[in-house]
Amino acid sequence: MSTEQPAEETFISHLVELRDRLLKASIGVLIVTAVLMAWPGPTVLYDFLAQPMIDALPTGAKIIATGVTAPFLVPMKVTLMLGIILALPWVLYQAWAFVAPGLYTHEKRLVAPLVISSSLLFVAGVAFCYFFVFGRVFHFIATFAPSSIAVTPDIENYLDFVMSMCLAFGAAFEVPIVVVILVRMGIVSLAKLREWRPYVIVGAFVIAAIVTPPDVVSQFALAIPMWMLFELGLLVSPMFVRMTQAPAEKPES
Repeated sequence: MSTEQPAEETFISHLVELRDRLLKASIGVLIVTAVLMAWPGPTVLYDFLAQPMIDALPTGAKIIATGVTAPFLVPMKVTLMLGIILALPWVLYQAWAFVAPGLYTHEKRLVAPLVISSSLLFVAGVAFCYFFVFGRVFHFIATFAPSSIAVTPDIENYLDFVMSMCLAFGAAFEVPIVVVILVRMGIVSLAKLREWRPYVIVGAFVIAAIVTPPDVVSQFALAIPMWMLFELGLLVSPMFVRMTQAPAEKPES
């Protein structure tokens, strides 16, 4: 009985630590969201998010709201989504701080670069989707609308589409981080990943076909960056491995 008590106390302390980290991450998101609510405001943020679709619509057309509460709830959801994105470095820091006590000193050197690069890559993916992909996709789709159809997208459907696309591109831009972690943890060797390059390229196009609309523009816009970011991960992985090696470890030949 006495031998099990320390293990139980350790487990409980980990749960308490996890709760505290989740609470701190949530408070950070709420603070950023509250600031965005005050300035520039939900309506301004939604107008900015809707601009690529507005530019693709026929002259005078607008996005409509079919739900009674949609004009209020949708801008709020947009503000919360942006708050989560902007607070992502703080959220990732809390996640790394939770696992840091179980890491060696040389492994902790990887924490700051990964937190910073993960945040920047996710934001870069969302920005790439908004500034490069949305305008081309919406114009491409609008060209297929028959003249007998009035193109008036619903505000909620548009938000769902935008959120899914931003999440897909943000996650896809994390490919270098995944490669670095796989190599550093010894799960997959760098040589094996290079051998898998053709399968990775095919997989990128398959994933793009699943998560993007059925048009060539958006599929290529996601698949090609995933491939390029995979190659970037292969280039930077050896550097991260050298930075986080223990003194007794020897570099692979």
